[in-house]
Amino acid sequence: MEHPYQYSWIIPLVPLPVPMLIGVGLLLFPTATKHLRRMWAFLSILLLSIVMIFSIDLSIEQMDRTSIYQSLRSWTINNNFSFEFGYFIDPLTSIMSILITTVGIQVLIYSDNYMSHDQGYLRFFAYMSFFNASMLGLVTSSNFIQIYIFWELVGMCSYLLIGFWFTRPLAADACQKAFVTNRVGDFGLLLGILGLYWITGSFEFRDLFEILNNLISNNEVNLLFLTLCAFLLFAGPVAKSAQFPLHVWLPDAMEGPTPISALIHAATMVAAGIFLVARLLPFFLVIPYIMNLISLIGIITVFLGATLALAQQDIKRGLAYSTMSQLGYMMLALGMGSYRAALFHLITHAYSKALLFLGSGSIIHSMEAIVGYFPDKSQNMVLMGGLRKYVPITKTAFLLSNFSLCGIPPLACFWSKDEILNDSWLYSPSFAIIAFFTAGLTAFYMFRIYLLTFEGPFNFCFQNYSGKKRNYLYSISLWGKEERKPIKKNFPLVALLTMNNNERASFFSQKTHRLASNVTNTSFITLFPFGTTKTFLYPHESDNTMLFVMLVLVLFPLFVGAIGIPLPQEGIESDILSKLLTPSINLLHKNSTQFVDWYEVLKNPTLSVSITSFGILVAYFLYKPFYSSLHNWNILNLVAKRGPKRILWDKILNFLYDWSYNRAYIDAFYTRSLTEGIRGLAELTHLFDRRVIDGITNGIGITSFFVGEGLKYLGGSRISFYLLLYLFSVLIFFFINISLL
Repeated sequence: MEHPYQYSWIIPLVPLPVPMLIGVGLLLFPTATKHLRRMWAFLSILLLSIVMIFSIDLSIEQMDRTSIYQSLRSWTINNNFSFEFGYFIDPLTSIMSILITTVGIQVLIYSDNYMSHDQGYLRFFAYMSFFNASMLGLVTSSNFIQIYIFWELVGMCSYLLIGFWFTRPLAADACQKAFVTNRVGDFGLLLGILGLYWITGSFEFRDLFEILNNLISNNEVNLLFLTLCAFLLFAGPVAKSAQFPLHVWLPDAMEGPTPISALIHAATMVAAGIFLVARLLPFFLVIPYIMNLISLIGIITVFLGATLALAQQDIKRGLAYSTMSQLGYMMLALGMGSYRAALFHLITHAYSKALLFLGSGSIIHSMEAIVGYFPDKSQNMVLMGGLRKYVPITKTAFLLSNFSLCGIPPLACFWSKDEILNDSWLYSPSFAIIAFFTAGLTAFYMFRIYLLTFEGPFNFCFQNYSGKKRNYLYSISLWGKEERKPIKKNFPLVALLTMNNNERASFFSQKTHRLASNVTNTSFITLFPFGTTKTFLYPHESDNTMLFVMLVLVLFPLFVGAIGIPLPQEGIESDILSKLLTPSINLLHKNSTQFVDWYEVLKNPTLSVSITSFGILVAYFLYKPFYSSLHNWNILNLVAKRGPKRILWDKILNFLYDWSYNRAYIDAFYTRSLTEGIRGLAELTHLFDRRVIDGITNGIGITSFFVGEGLKYLGGSRISFYLLLYLFSVLIFFFINISLL
């Protein structure tokens, strides 16, 4: 029987035919290709499923053999340079391959329904399949050149998918912002790769690590230059994984379709930076300054992402900042040297956050049936509320993944996050305090999102029109006559009416489509100022395909944490994740065998669970009154009376709200210092070029013109005049020389 490692080269190639065939089909047979569009979606899912099965088989093989496999083929060879192209299979590769394929399959199935009304359906699946192929190529790369090629291909796919709806100015600006920000990190990554090659003469990971260890042990390398190369290498993951200070692109990337946010900007592409740091961890471990920098950047990102999520109104932006904060936890763990904890949290967070984003997509899908495709309304949590009655399955899936992300036992993220929090105490107590406090903030803002979205009444029509004049409730009778009924002050101005199934609603594209069978046949009228009315549908549950994906994904937050739970086997830790990671842990020169102390396992989570529970309670008590008295409720009335304390509390809350809502003013700082600064420098350069450079050239020409014009009148063909001019010039020259003497 042939070894399955021999066929690992097919992993990045299997999904590749789909984008190629779609591109050729749209060029040669556009009509037939568009009519068969569901076939392309099926083919994308089928090919990615093949890769998933193969990746699972590789993982099982690695647990049995605990080995690392590398295959190389010569690409370019000469006397001074040798470049080999191949693949590298280790536990990190297996984990990332399974993660990419399992989440990718679910997102593709979900997207088939979510994007069914979009005119760019085929283009969407072509981009998605090409992204999956690029991401699989990235995680199986055996050297820096391959890493950089696939790194840029992944970034290109992200650019195309963020700007998928490129006719919208916000989407066009967002993809450009992501492109420019990532170019900063990618330029540093390229310089770091070239610097390491100059030191070691190799691009291969395994050779490079051995050469560097020998050079450092023999003191044959400049440590300052080596540290600089490591810092430049780290710049790439900082941008790709949205770490401070290159995090500003991730919230704006939510302008892309929601399935893209679930796959690329929550589970896979943003994890590429974590993957690269984990891949290079044997190199970073020998440079303590870089390890300290990684942990510092991680803890800053943890806290910053959590604080910026506190006041967001857009549901996807709130989840984006949550992703940023959780990626900070992973980076913190890598900086502390907790390789296993970082990868464990990478797995649990990917599934939980993918489900949260797909749940938000289901919410947006139902809201778009009411307001049309207007992201400022369909994604605004303030206009939601009460959706638990209309989307119960989405609500249940969202709540479970919410519990998991907050770290509620025994769900998945509890085990991984708690491991990072415990390791942080051993590394730095100050970092641990920030990490634990941020865990409470995570619970607070995640349940804020849940309460604003699902609890209370449906707020889209909940308007407050108070005044001296009497308000009236408008309704439509069975006979088609308009009736007016006086109502009490501050009563929500809502009336019900029935709709025919033949009426149409706009969903994703400019075209109109008949309402789906699962759309409720009732709607409501809201009375707006100046006597205008608008008719809306009630929110409704998503189609069965989208619900099926969420029900499958909800199993992962429930059970995937079991792979990292220590199972005692004669007192020795033998969980699945530790078995799988044994070769990589041995490569880091760490002992993979640890004894299990179940008293510590049960005692350590007490503090983290208590802080998380406190955050949930604070969110409940602050936002639950929002629904019981929407019109007159003010949070300040609940926590402070009038007087100096009220003024101080006002200032504190206003500062926190402004800090969070305005993104800590970091975007504004970049706009002022970089965007406007570069623009001002360009204008100054343009002014210098126009006034000085062009002025000298134009001045010489104008001077020549006037001198010629003046000399033209000096010549009159009279010798006496020429002699007088000559004598006058000689006298001037004579007096100048006398004065100089």
